[in-house]
Order: sequence, then C-alpha cells, then structure tokens
Amino acid sequence: MILQQLFRFSSVFRSAISMHLRRNIGFSAIVFNKAKELDPVQKLFIDKIREYNVKSQKSGGPADVGPEYQKDMTEEISKIQRLYGGGDLTKFPDFKFEEPNFEESQK
Repeated sequence: MILQQLFRFSSVFRSAISMHLRRNIGFSAIVFNKAKELDPVQKLFIDKIREYNVKSQKSGGPADVGPEYQKDMTEEISKIQRLYGGGDLTKFPDFKFEEPNFEESQK
C-alpha cells in the first residue's frame, strides 16, 4: 500500500515537474529569440523590405518603375475593361440584391 502511494505521488510529482519545465523552456525560448541578434541574411531582407516601403510611400505607388510600367499597366486595364464591360476598376463594385418573394401562390 505504501508502495502504491509512493508510485502515485511520483507520477503526480513527475507530471507537475514536466509541465513546469515545458512552460519555462517555452518562455525562455521566446526571450532568447528576442534577445539575440538577427541572422545577417534575415537582417538584410528586413532592411530591403523597409527601404522598399519608404520608396513606395514617397512615390505613391510601386517603387523603381519606369514609364514602360505605366504604359503596360494602362494597356492591361483597358484589356480588362473591354473583357468585363468597362466601369471603374479602382472602385469596389456595388452589389444590389432584391428581396425574394416568399408569398404562397394559389393553386
């Protein structure tokens, strides 16, 4: 009987320690990742994304594009307008749904 209580106590003790260790290891992994410096490739990638963001905000559209980009863009927009019946492609379409008539008709 004492042996059974000892085994039961050890399993409860083991599960409590296991959960405590998992929580601490998970938390310390997050802290460690924030504290360490980025990989040089990751840092270069993040720097390029930030640089592109600044350039695109200054130009008000895609950065580092020439006049041929604008020409191609207008050609593609005109193709789409011809295919889909025109309209303003920069505006989200307005959908209007009519309420269905659910009245019973006389047979």
